[in-house]
Amino acid sequence: MNFETLQSFAAQSPLLSLAFAGLTVAIIVNEIARLFRGYKPLNPAGLTHLINTENALVVDLSAAGDFEKGHIAGSKNVAPSQFDPENKLLASARQLPVVLVCRNGQASGTAAKRLKKAGFEQVYWLDGGIGSWQAADLPLVKGR
Repeated sequence: MNFETLQSFAAQSPLLSLAFAGLTVAIIVNEIARLFRGYKPLNPAGLTHLINTENALVVDLSAAGDFEKGHIAGSKNVAPSQFDPENKLLASARQLPVVLVCRNGQASGTAAKRLKKAGFEQVYWLDGGIGSWQAADLPLVKGR
């Protein structure tokens, strides 16, 4: 494909070209915003490293029943409805790395944003949630 072919396509399909340009701009803006948001996604290996080297606090936002079925060893369960940056468990960990975990990575990303706005310095979330942890063949603990 050369530039002339691309110009011809754009002239023949202005709506598709406009949609493509709009999507490209949206992706670029999203990625730039992601770089500056202040909280970072972690993969399972990164979480393991933080737990082992920096005594990270792992907060699992799963429902109590899901938490009992399987959670990361040492994680603390806080229901999403009771999640508050001023919670005594969290307030004492403002200087520590705090990693938020949920079943699929959605609730933990939202909670990470709240912690960062509340002044926590090192905020992370497990990208993909417990599902990514299991996909990496890492163990889960059952019970409380």
